[in-house]
Amino acid sequence: MKVFVENEEGSSQKNMFDEKSLRFKKSVTVSRPYPYPYGFILNTTGGDGDNVDCFILTDKKLKSGDTVDCEAIGMMLQKEDNKQDNNILAILEGERGVALNDSIRSRLTEFITHVFDHRKDKTVEVGDFLDKNSAEAYIQTHLDS
Repeated sequence: MKVFVENEEGSSQKNMFDEKSLRFKKSVTVSRPYPYPYGFILNTTGGDGDNVDCFILTDKKLKSGDTVDCEAIGMMLQKEDNKQDNNILAILEGERGVALNDSIRSRLTEFITHVFDHRKDKTVEVGDFLDKNSAEAYIQTHLDS
C-alpha cells in the first residue's frame, strides 16, 4: 500500500492536504508532537469521508509530502467527535523487527488522548488495538473503486 506522509515524527505541526489531489491546504499547531510519521493510505476512503489514516512505525526520517510503500501490521480503533476514525499501523515495506508492543500502544494512546488538548470542543477516544489481519481486512473494505 502507498502512504502519503502528512506529518513528520517529532513535529507539532499538523499539515492538511486535499487527500485526493495531494495539494497542501494549511498547517496548524497541535498540543503534542507526532510520535511517528503520520498520513493516509492513497486510494482509500474511510468512514469519515477522508482517506484511511496511517501511522508509520519507523525510525527513518520521513518528510511531509513523501509517498512511501508500507505494509500494515495492526490497527488502532479510534473515535473522533463520536465518529469512527481508525488508524492503520504500518511499517515501511522491507523493514523488519518492528512489532506492535506495549510501548508503541502506550505512545500512540498518549498522543491521541492529548493531541487536541488545545481544542475543548474536540473529543477523541482510543479503543482496542487489532492485529495485521484485521488491518488488512479494514483496508480492503475501504479501497476506492
